[in-house]
This record gives sequence, structure tokens and C-alpha cells, in this order.
Amino acid sequence: MIILGVILLIVGFVTGLSILWTIGLILVLVGLVLWVLGAVGHAVGGRRHYW
Repeated sequence: MIILGVILLIVGFVTGLSILWTIGLILVLVGLVLWVLGAVGHAVGGRRHYW
């Protein structure tokens, strides 16, 4: 999710499409939140780790 978000951020920046930039930013933020929650051992959706 984080990698896809970064790719969309780059493509959105290069092409000037703000919708790709926005979607990429949202994916990166959600991916980081899930990663941090999983790293501290907090169950996310009933799972102890993300992925």
C-alpha cells in the first residue's frame, strides 16, 4: 500500500494530475498508520501484523 501510494504520488507530480496526488497521499498515510499499529503489536482488524 505504501509503495503504490508513493508511485501514485510520483506519477501525479510528474503529470500534474491532482487526483493521483491525493489518492497517493491517502494510501501512503493509511499504509503508514497500519504499519505502525502492527509494529507496536496492536491488533488491526483482528490481526497482529499487517500483511
